[in-house]
Amino acid sequence: MGRLAHGDLGTSWRTGKPVGSLILERLPVTLELTALSVAFALVLGVAAGVVSAVQRDRALDQVARVGTLFGLSIPVFWQGTMLILFFSLYLRWMPPVVWVDFLADPRRNLTIMLLPVVCLGTASAANVARTTRACMLDVLRSEYVRTAAAKGLVRRVVILKHALKNALIPVVTVAGLQAGILLGGTVVVEEVFTLPGVGRLVLWSIYQRDYPVTQSTILFIAVMFMVINLAVDLLYRYLDPRIRYAS
Repeated sequence: MGRLAHGDLGTSWRTGKPVGSLILERLPVTLELTALSVAFALVLGVAAGVVSAVQRDRALDQVARVGTLFGLSIPVFWQGTMLILFFSLYLRWMPPVVWVDFLADPRRNLTIMLLPVVCLGTASAANVARTTRACMLDVLRSEYVRTAAAKGLVRRVVILKHALKNALIPVVTVAGLQAGILLGGTVVVEEVFTLPGVGRLVLWSIYQRDYPVTQSTILFIAVMFMVINLAVDLLYRYLDPRIRYAS
């Protein structure tokens, strides 16, 4: 524990390298995958949730609700396998997954990341969409939203400026939790798409019985989850000026 407090995560039994250096080598891949997946989930989920709330009980609402149900029901490993079979092997639209660093070739890197991001972010997008829809429906029934509409404001302004911002706090909370879940989900996705990230390092260490690497990588993911949730708590103040933190 004393060595851990000084940043010493131990040494790999298999390679003899410091565990910290092994994690740092693979961390950029996992961070990129998680960040892109969160962005994908937020963009798709918030948009679907807003449209579903505004078009309540209409065709678009029904399509969005069915889509979220499918997104939550499909296992990540099956979805990843189907995406590879369909887009890479059948249609040949996607290149073979031979990892290329973003700085070396940004376009090829993002092309390689496209399918893993869709696979990892689908369930999170469904969760965000459901939360956004519920919060928007509640806010749209509020008196200040009705007042803004009665004053003659454009409907788009009422929805995006007055309703959406006040509905975002629960959405941000869910997004923070989903970011932590996505960090854990990288274990499966990185293995399916052969991405050299921290998640695949966890599986490799389990297969090899390399317990120092297993313990340290899981501890590292847990700490990152805590940091993300702290950042979400700090973001509340920006979204709701009524929130104040004690100094």
